[in-house]
Amino acid sequence: MEISLLDIVGRAANVAFTLYMMALLLRMLAPYLEVDMDNPRVRWICLLTDPLVRSMRAIAKEKLMLPSFGVLDYGPMLALFVVWIARAIVVGMLARATMGG
Repeated sequence: MEISLLDIVGRAANVAFTLYMMALLLRMLAPYLEVDMDNPRVRWICLLTDPLVRSMRAIAKEKLMLPSFGVLDYGPMLALFVVWIARAIVVGMLARATMGG
């Protein structure tokens, strides 16, 4: 069985999206798990996810007009949803391209 370059790209995209989703989940759950996100060992998670989370917060507040619920932050939740949808679309398209359909 031969593995094509497109198959490798599809698998790499799946892994990259999944790792990013895991970073978003950790960021979302960090306050409840008492993880200090200012610790230099985990600070990179915020640096990696901040651009998308900030954008999602702005969309939640301005476009969707979601009310503020104190500690409940819509930014990471919306970001996770967007990345999940993007992963399904991109990986699905690459899988179909690999199969020749």
